[in-house]
Amino acid sequence: MSFENWVAYTYTPSMGAAVLFIILFAIITLLHTFHLFRTRTWFFIPLMIGGYFELVGYIGRAMSSKESPNWTIGPYVMQSTLLLVAPALFAASIYMELGRIILMVKGEHFSLVRVTWMTKIFVAGDVLSFLMQASGAGIMVSGSESSMSTGQNVIIGGLIVQIVFFGFFLVSAVVLQRRVAVHPYAAAVASEYPWNKHMWALHSSSILVLIRSVVRVVEYAQGTYGYLMSHEAFIYVFDGLLMFALMAIFIAIHPSEVNYHLGRGRAITAMGGLKVKDAAMV
Repeated sequence: MSFENWVAYTYTPSMGAAVLFIILFAIITLLHTFHLFRTRTWFFIPLMIGGYFELVGYIGRAMSSKESPNWTIGPYVMQSTLLLVAPALFAASIYMELGRIILMVKGEHFSLVRVTWMTKIFVAGDVLSFLMQASGAGIMVSGSESSMSTGQNVIIGGLIVQIVFFGFFLVSAVVLQRRVAVHPYAAAVASEYPWNKHMWALHSSSILVLIRSVVRVVEYAQGTYGYLMSHEAFIYVFDGLLMFALMAIFIAIHPSEVNYHLGRGRAITAMGGLKVKDAAMV
Protein backbone atom coordinates (compact mmCIF):
# COMPACT_ATOMS: atom_id res chain seq x y z
CA MET A 1 0.00 0.00 0.00
CA SER A 2 1.48 3.37 -0.98
CA PHE A 3 0.29 6.80 0.05
CA GLU A 4 -1.02 7.32 -3.49
CA ASN A 5 -3.89 4.92 -2.87
CA TRP A 6 -3.94 5.35 0.91
CA VAL A 7 -7.39 5.73 2.49
CA ALA A 8 -7.59 7.00 6.07
CA TYR A 9 -11.20 6.10 6.84
CA THR A 10 -13.83 3.76 5.47
CA TYR A 11 -16.47 6.37 6.35
CA THR A 12 -16.77 10.14 6.38
CA PRO A 13 -15.77 11.35 9.88
CA SER A 14 -18.52 13.31 11.59
CA MET A 15 -17.73 16.97 12.13
CA GLY A 16 -20.54 17.33 14.68
CA ALA A 17 -19.29 14.45 16.85
CA ALA A 18 -15.70 15.70 16.67
CA VAL A 19 -16.69 19.24 17.68
CA LEU A 20 -18.81 17.92 20.56
CA PHE A 21 -15.89 15.94 21.98
CA ILE A 22 -13.49 18.84 21.41
CA ILE A 23 -15.77 20.94 23.61
CA LEU A 24 -16.18 18.20 26.24
CA PHE A 25 -12.45 17.50 26.54
CA ALA A 26 -11.59 21.21 26.45
CA ILE A 27 -13.88 21.84 29.43
CA ILE A 28 -12.84 18.82 31.50
CA THR A 29 -9.11 19.23 30.77
CA LEU A 30 -9.13 22.92 31.63
CA LEU A 31 -10.89 22.06 34.90
CA HIS A 32 -8.19 19.49 35.69
CA THR A 33 -5.48 22.00 34.80
CA PHE A 34 -7.03 24.62 37.08
CA HIS A 35 -7.42 22.19 39.99
CA LEU A 36 -3.95 20.70 39.51
CA PHE A 37 -2.15 24.04 39.84
CA ARG A 38 -4.60 25.27 42.48
CA THR A 39 -4.02 22.25 44.73
CA ARG A 40 -0.52 21.25 43.56
CA THR A 41 -1.55 17.65 42.99
CA TRP A 42 1.47 17.09 40.78
CA PHE A 43 1.07 13.31 40.36
CA PHE A 44 -2.00 14.06 38.25
CA ILE A 45 0.10 15.83 35.58
CA PRO A 46 0.03 12.70 33.32
CA LEU A 47 -3.78 12.64 33.45
CA MET A 48 -3.91 16.33 32.58
CA ILE A 49 -1.57 15.77 29.62
CA GLY A 50 -3.73 12.83 28.54
CA GLY A 51 -6.70 15.18 28.49
CA TYR A 52 -4.84 17.50 26.11
CA PHE A 53 -3.97 14.47 23.97
CA GLU A 54 -7.68 13.66 23.74
CA LEU A 55 -8.51 17.27 22.90
CA VAL A 56 -5.92 17.53 20.12
CA GLY A 57 -6.87 14.07 18.86
CA TYR A 58 -10.46 15.14 18.31
CA ILE A 59 -9.24 18.33 16.67
CA GLY A 60 -7.45 15.98 14.25
CA ARG A 61 -10.72 14.15 13.59
CA ALA A 62 -12.44 17.48 12.89
CA MET A 63 -9.67 18.36 10.44
CA SER A 64 -10.07 14.97 8.75
CA SER A 65 -13.82 15.54 8.46
CA LYS A 66 -13.20 18.86 6.74
CA GLU A 67 -10.81 17.18 4.27
CA SER A 68 -13.16 14.30 3.32
CA PRO A 69 -12.76 12.41 1.08
CA ASN A 70 -9.28 13.67 0.15
CA TRP A 71 -7.61 13.00 3.48
CA THR A 72 -4.03 13.94 4.29
CA ILE A 73 -1.90 11.89 6.63
CA GLY A 74 -1.19 14.62 9.22
CA PRO A 75 -4.65 14.94 10.84
CA TYR A 76 -5.13 11.17 10.61
CA VAL A 77 -1.89 10.46 12.48
CA MET A 78 -2.76 13.19 15.00
CA GLN A 79 -6.07 11.61 15.94
CA SER A 80 -5.10 7.95 15.64
CA THR A 81 -1.94 8.24 17.75
CA LEU A 82 -3.07 10.69 20.44
CA LEU A 83 -6.44 9.02 21.06
CA LEU A 84 -4.69 5.65 21.21
CA VAL A 85 -2.04 6.52 23.80
CA ALA A 86 -3.92 9.03 26.02
CA PRO A 87 -5.34 6.32 28.36
CA ALA A 88 -1.78 5.21 29.17
CA LEU A 89 -1.22 8.66 30.66
CA PHE A 90 -4.46 8.40 32.63
CA ALA A 91 -3.24 5.04 33.95
CA ALA A 92 0.01 6.53 35.26
CA SER A 93 -1.85 8.96 37.53
CA ILE A 94 -4.29 6.26 38.65
CA TYR A 95 -1.40 3.98 39.64
CA MET A 96 0.28 6.74 41.64
CA GLU A 97 -2.91 7.59 43.51
CA LEU A 98 -3.28 4.05 44.89
CA GLY A 99 0.18 4.21 46.47
CA ARG A 100 -0.74 7.48 48.16
CA ILE A 101 -4.06 6.10 49.42
CA ILE A 102 -2.20 3.17 51.00
CA LEU A 103 0.17 5.57 52.78
CA MET A 104 -2.76 7.73 53.88
CA VAL A 105 -4.58 4.86 55.65
CA LYS A 106 -1.32 3.23 56.81
CA GLY A 107 -2.22 0.06 54.95
CA GLU A 108 1.23 -0.94 53.73
CA HIS A 109 1.01 -4.39 55.37
CA PHE A 110 -2.21 -5.20 53.51
CA SER A 111 -0.96 -4.49 49.98
CA LEU A 112 -0.20 -7.32 47.53
CA VAL A 113 2.82 -5.34 46.34
CA ARG A 114 5.20 -3.35 48.54
CA VAL A 115 4.27 0.31 48.32
CA THR A 116 7.87 1.25 47.53
CA TRP A 117 7.67 -0.96 44.44
CA MET A 118 4.00 -0.56 43.51
CA THR A 119 4.20 2.69 41.58
CA LYS A 120 7.47 1.68 39.93
CA ILE A 121 6.10 -1.66 38.70
CA PHE A 122 2.79 -0.36 37.42
CA VAL A 123 4.21 2.78 35.84
CA ALA A 124 6.97 0.73 34.17
CA GLY A 125 4.29 -1.49 32.62
CA ASP A 126 2.38 1.62 31.63
CA VAL A 127 5.43 3.14 29.94
CA LEU A 128 5.99 -0.12 28.03
CA SER A 129 2.37 -0.11 26.90
CA PHE A 130 2.62 3.55 25.87
CA LEU A 131 5.79 3.00 23.84
CA MET A 132 4.41 -0.09 22.11
CA GLN A 133 1.19 1.64 21.13
CA ALA A 134 2.96 4.80 19.95
CA SER A 135 5.53 2.87 17.91
CA GLY A 136 2.81 0.64 16.45
CA ALA A 137 0.87 3.71 15.35
CA GLY A 138 4.02 5.06 13.70
CA ILE A 139 4.70 1.77 11.89
CA MET A 140 1.13 1.63 10.57
CA VAL A 141 1.50 4.85 8.56
CA SER A 142 4.87 4.03 7.02
CA GLY A 143 3.22 3.22 3.71
CA SER A 144 3.20 -0.54 3.03
CA GLU A 145 0.75 -3.42 3.50
CA SER A 146 3.20 -5.34 5.69
CA SER A 147 3.89 -2.31 7.90
CA MET A 148 0.16 -1.84 8.39
CA SER A 149 -0.14 -5.43 9.67
CA THR A 150 3.01 -5.15 11.80
CA GLY A 151 1.88 -1.88 13.32
CA GLN A 152 -1.52 -3.30 14.22
CA ASN A 153 0.13 -6.29 15.91
CA VAL A 154 2.45 -4.04 17.93
CA ILE A 155 -0.54 -1.92 19.01
CA ILE A 156 -2.44 -5.05 20.02
CA GLY A 157 0.58 -6.15 22.06
CA GLY A 158 0.73 -2.76 23.79
CA LEU A 159 -2.99 -2.88 24.57
CA ILE A 160 -2.66 -6.40 25.99
CA VAL A 161 0.20 -5.21 28.23
CA GLN A 162 -2.09 -2.40 29.40
CA ILE A 163 -4.93 -4.85 30.10
CA VAL A 164 -2.66 -7.23 32.05
CA PHE A 165 -1.19 -4.49 34.25
CA PHE A 166 -4.53 -2.77 34.75
CA GLY A 167 -6.15 -6.10 35.60
CA PHE A 168 -3.50 -6.82 38.23
CA PHE A 169 -3.82 -3.27 39.52
CA LEU A 170 -7.58 -3.66 39.91
CA VAL A 171 -7.12 -6.95 41.76
CA SER A 172 -4.52 -5.32 44.04
CA ALA A 173 -6.85 -2.42 44.80
CA VAL A 174 -9.81 -4.70 45.58
CA VAL A 175 -7.71 -6.98 47.81
CA LEU A 176 -6.32 -3.99 49.70
CA GLN A 177 -9.77 -2.54 50.29
CA ARG A 178 -11.11 -5.91 51.45
CA ARG A 179 -8.20 -6.61 53.82
CA VAL A 180 -8.33 -3.19 55.43
CA ALA A 181 -12.12 -3.39 55.84
CA VAL A 182 -12.06 -6.74 57.67
CA HIS A 183 -9.11 -5.98 59.94
CA PRO A 184 -10.42 -4.22 63.08
CA TYR A 185 -7.39 -2.02 63.77
CA ALA A 186 -6.77 -1.18 60.10
CA ALA A 187 -10.45 -0.39 59.59
CA ALA A 188 -10.42 1.90 62.62
CA VAL A 189 -7.40 3.79 61.29
CA ALA A 190 -8.78 3.97 57.75
CA SER A 191 -12.16 5.25 59.00
CA GLU A 192 -10.44 8.49 59.97
CA TYR A 193 -9.95 9.24 56.28
CA PRO A 194 -12.37 9.50 53.32
CA TRP A 195 -10.52 6.68 51.56
CA ASN A 196 -13.37 4.48 50.34
CA LYS A 197 -14.68 7.04 47.86
CA HIS A 198 -11.19 7.41 46.38
CA MET A 199 -10.89 3.63 46.10
CA TRP A 200 -14.19 3.45 44.26
CA ALA A 201 -12.98 6.21 41.94
CA LEU A 202 -9.95 4.02 41.16
CA HIS A 203 -12.10 0.92 40.65
CA SER A 204 -14.56 2.60 38.31
CA SER A 205 -11.89 4.40 36.29
CA SER A 206 -9.88 1.17 35.96
CA ILE A 207 -12.94 -0.67 34.64
CA LEU A 208 -13.52 2.09 32.08
CA VAL A 209 -9.93 1.76 30.81
CA LEU A 210 -10.19 -2.04 30.71
CA ILE A 211 -13.42 -1.93 28.67
CA ARG A 212 -11.91 0.60 26.29
CA SER A 213 -8.69 -1.42 25.87
CA VAL A 214 -10.52 -4.70 25.22
CA VAL A 215 -12.65 -3.03 22.54
CA ARG A 216 -9.50 -1.56 21.01
CA VAL A 217 -7.83 -4.98 20.90
CA VAL A 218 -10.84 -6.39 19.04
CA GLU A 219 -10.81 -3.36 16.73
CA TYR A 220 -7.18 -3.79 15.70
CA ALA A 221 -7.49 -7.58 15.54
CA GLN A 222 -10.32 -7.18 12.99
CA GLY A 223 -8.14 -4.86 10.90
CA THR A 224 -8.76 -1.71 8.89
CA TYR A 225 -11.87 -3.07 7.21
CA GLY A 226 -13.25 -4.84 10.27
CA TYR A 227 -16.64 -3.97 11.70
CA LEU A 228 -15.40 -1.83 14.61
CA MET A 229 -12.92 0.24 12.62
CA SER A 230 -15.43 0.68 9.79
CA HIS A 231 -18.08 2.23 12.05
CA GLU A 232 -17.26 5.59 13.59
CA ALA A 233 -19.71 5.27 16.49
CA PHE A 234 -17.40 2.84 18.31
CA ILE A 235 -14.56 5.36 18.68
CA TYR A 236 -16.92 7.77 20.41
CA VAL A 237 -18.91 5.32 22.55
CA PHE A 238 -16.12 2.97 23.65
CA ASP A 239 -13.23 5.42 23.70
CA GLY A 240 -14.18 9.10 23.82
CA LEU A 241 -17.19 8.75 26.09
CA LEU A 242 -15.47 6.32 28.48
CA MET A 243 -12.36 8.48 28.79
CA PHE A 244 -14.42 11.62 29.32
CA ALA A 245 -16.31 9.78 32.09
CA LEU A 246 -12.96 8.81 33.66
CA MET A 247 -11.82 12.43 33.77
CA ALA A 248 -15.20 13.51 35.16
CA ILE A 249 -14.91 10.95 37.99
CA PHE A 250 -11.66 12.55 39.11
CA ILE A 251 -13.22 16.01 39.06
CA ALA A 252 -16.06 14.78 41.29
CA ILE A 253 -13.64 12.86 43.56
CA HIS A 254 -10.46 14.88 43.25
CA PRO A 255 -7.24 13.23 44.49
CA SER A 256 -6.06 16.47 46.10
CA GLU A 257 -7.88 15.26 49.21
CA VAL A 258 -5.45 12.35 49.47
CA ASN A 259 -2.48 14.71 49.22
CA TYR A 260 -4.06 16.93 51.86
CA HIS A 261 -4.25 14.08 54.37
CA LEU A 262 -0.63 13.23 53.62
CA GLY A 263 0.29 16.78 54.63
CA ARG A 264 1.13 17.82 51.09
CA GLY A 265 -0.95 20.94 50.67
CA ARG A 266 -4.41 21.84 49.48
CA ALA A 267 -7.64 19.97 48.91
CA ILE A 268 -10.85 20.98 47.16
CA THR A 269 -13.76 21.14 49.57
CA ALA A 270 -17.35 20.15 48.82
CA MET A 271 -18.15 23.88 48.49
CA GLY A 272 -15.38 24.39 45.95
CA GLY A 273 -13.02 26.12 48.37
CA LEU A 274 -9.64 24.94 49.61
CA LYS A 275 -8.45 23.22 52.75
CA VAL A 276 -4.82 23.84 53.64
CA LYS A 277 -2.90 21.30 55.75
CA ASP A 278 0.22 23.35 56.18
CA ALA A 279 0.40 26.90 54.91
CA ALA A 280 4.18 26.64 54.67
CA MET A 281 3.84 23.86 52.13
CA VAL A 282 1.63 25.73 49.65
